Amino acid sequence: MARTYDHEMVSIYPFSEEEIETLMLHAGECVLMWATQEGWPVGVTQAFVWKDARIWLTFAAHRHRAAAIRRDGRVSINVSSASYPRATSRGRPQGAITFKGRARFVEDEATRAWFYRALSNKLYPDDTDGEAAFHELLDSPLRVLLAVTPEKQIMYNAKLAFAHMAGTAAEAEL
Repeated sequence: MARTYDHEMVSIYPFSEEEIETLMLHAGECVLMWATQEGWPVGVTQAFVWKDARIWLTFAAHRHRAAAIRRDGRVSINVSSASYPRATSRGRPQGAITFKGRARFVEDEATRAWFYRALSNKLYPDDTDGEAAFHELLDSPLRVLLAVTPEKQIMYNAKLAFAHMAGTAAEAEL
């Protein structure tokens, strides 16, 4: 078993592909980050859908982020296990992933239809009235969809880090 006494190099704690899928399917929100025209990094917390190894988001077209991302499609997205619904966090991967990726705007009606339904269901899985109301709210003429294709992942698997510090991590996991 491997053990560490320092906590300086956290990038050595990756998630497995299965853990990435679980985190991405069950985390409630992410932080979308981009650069302003002056080069300032900014970000907002928002709901998302993970599908086909892409992160899907939506926001109003008049938001400053829309113009900034159209200018430069390089974005980062952070997803943390802290956004799991409380009742469902047990046994799921703990930690966070930051994705560096390229964003593109998607405007076709078929994509809007599946995305609005998927996001509404994710946020209101046991509330058909809430799901319907949110779906109706999303379906507006000023709304844009953003698909982010990850190019790099920066991961911190908290369970693996704690196991390493406790001396219970297998060498093969590191």
